[in-house]
Amino acid sequence: MAMVDCFGKVTKADLIKLVDDAADLIRTSVDYKYILVLLFIKRLSDRWKEEVEDAKTEIMEETGIDESEAIKRAVREEYHSFMVPENVLWDNIRKDKEKLTENLSKAINEIAKENKELDGVINRIDFIDFTKSRENRILLEQLIALFDKYTFSNRCIEGDAMGDAYEHILMRFAPEKAKEGEVYTPREVVRLMVDILDPQPGMSVYDPACGSGGMLIEAYEHVKRKIGEDGANRVGLYGEERSPTTYALAKMNTILHGISESHLEVGDSLLYPKFKTASGLRPFDLVLANPPWAQKGYGEETLKQAEFKDRYSDGFVPQRYGDWAWIQHMLYTSKSKVAVIMDQGVLFRGNSEKVIRKKVVDEKTLESVILLPDKIFYNTGAAGVVLTFNKNKQESHRDDILFIDASKEFGKHQNIKKLNIINEENINNIVSTYTDFESKEGFSKVVSVEEIKAKDYDLNVSTYVNPVNDENSIDISGTIEGLNEINIELTEVEYKLNGYLRELGYIE
Repeated sequence: MAMVDCFGKVTKADLIKLVDDAADLIRTSVDYKYILVLLFIKRLSDRWKEEVEDAKTEIMEETGIDESEAIKRAVREEYHSFMVPENVLWDNIRKDKEKLTENLSKAINEIAKENKELDGVINRIDFIDFTKSRENRILLEQLIALFDKYTFSNRCIEGDAMGDAYEHILMRFAPEKAKEGEVYTPREVVRLMVDILDPQPGMSVYDPACGSGGMLIEAYEHVKRKIGEDGANRVGLYGEERSPTTYALAKMNTILHGISESHLEVGDSLLYPKFKTASGLRPFDLVLANPPWAQKGYGEETLKQAEFKDRYSDGFVPQRYGDWAWIQHMLYTSKSKVAVIMDQGVLFRGNSEKVIRKKVVDEKTLESVILLPDKIFYNTGAAGVVLTFNKNKQESHRDDILFIDASKEFGKHQNIKKLNIINEENINNIVSTYTDFESKEGFSKVVSVEEIKAKDYDLNVSTYVNPVNDENSIDISGTIEGLNEINIELTEVEYKLNGYLRELGYIE
């Protein structure tokens, strides 16, 4: 077995450049997930060889046996984070160009077979199908050669560069993939939410719509920055993701970030949640998510068939809008705090959603409503809102809700001209206002639940933060209601017109 060679530390900048080169090779004609799987396989292989060397040295020092015998022992499972059979190590995958695809597919299947945790993760990408065309066979050779540039072992990689490179690929392809329905939450928004929740060692953190795992990883990194790796490793991370392929991305993402303990499951959280105890659904200290906005298909008849349907005791959502179903699920599974990103419609829409909103406000767990800037998400230009809930609100503001208008808290995105970005100064300003729970003219307002009742449970930030006589303020709920009335009138006119046309014989 070849030794692990390092020719100087591989920095974050080195790896970002490497994956950017890989992205330039595939452009947008090939799924970016092939890059992520190759990155992951190369990392496992190089880490395996490093672990063998470390174990060999340890065994020889402790027992005095010779090197060949120590190597035989060093390949045992007890010395490794993941098992990689020697015949499918990276060097053996790439040594025969004519069998490159077959060797890579064999490696993926054998590693998945040896590691239950990786079954259904790395073997979701089909390289044989990928290389049916001659162009893609050449592309695979180029990608393999590119990744050969560096050794991805712990000794050779600087800090968290491996995980950063993985995240960079997700971010780089986010604008393009947003058109296909994939959602990547900007890490600055994730950082804002995690800083508000402020996870601590010993806490459990749950994301019921975890996507590629960014929120759970940021919770880990938050504790790591403040306390260190030992403290971060004592945070329990739990995530559910409906898409098996996206779940696979999340699993690889957590592993490449060096997170040894993460509990991820494939499942539909609203219908069949995976984390249970003998007495019901498992509760978590902190719950956060960016679930799909205005998700269709979770109306009353569907949710009545769900497991633990008592989660929806405040009411069932309309077929067109699943937002308050997500909020109810998150409140049900939280022991303390919740942070969720939502479309602004949840703040003012009527009918069954208003019934639920009224009950939630009356329960006095809603702690803050934070209006975000527009043009910060890859999949929509709309300004979302962060809703935070706290089942253990301080007595001093138990009957109050804090509204923050952070719509001007942004800078211009460095890489994507049409996008804005929340920078560190913006995050600190929002978080400090949330923590202090205070009114600041034109920025935040502490509002009593009684006043919100008087406003007919309207949660629009502009209703409370902006002066009532501000000529520039926009009554969003009033505008929406006006549009709805116009649509109803148009429908009635169309119905009458069709009746006349039938009488005249123009349509059947």
